[in-house]
Amino acid sequence: MVDSFFSWENDVLILNILGTPGAKLNKIGKVKGNQLKVSVTAEPTDGKATDHMVAFLAKEFKVTRKDIEVVFGQFSIHKQLRIKNPKILPAGVTRK
Repeated sequence: MVDSFFSWENDVLILNILGTPGAKLNKIGKVKGNQLKVSVTAEPTDGKATDHMVAFLAKEFKVTRKDIEVVFGQFSIHKQLRIKNPKILPAGVTRK
């Protein structure tokens, strides 16, 4: 098992996220342990922060919202996302 915040399954990027809702800015932060920190401005009410994060990350990775699946963590700061065929990768993420 690789101790990393990401892995690949064919053309799908699997990301472990540590979310920060209610932030001042939407931004992709640094890696903390085996999670990538992602901050969003939305408040954590009824999963809205996660929905906002998906929309933000769709723009960052140049994919549609439908290309991002929340595997787990819709109502938690600890999430796993599957991003189908991302066009842009954040720092620290490489293709296999």
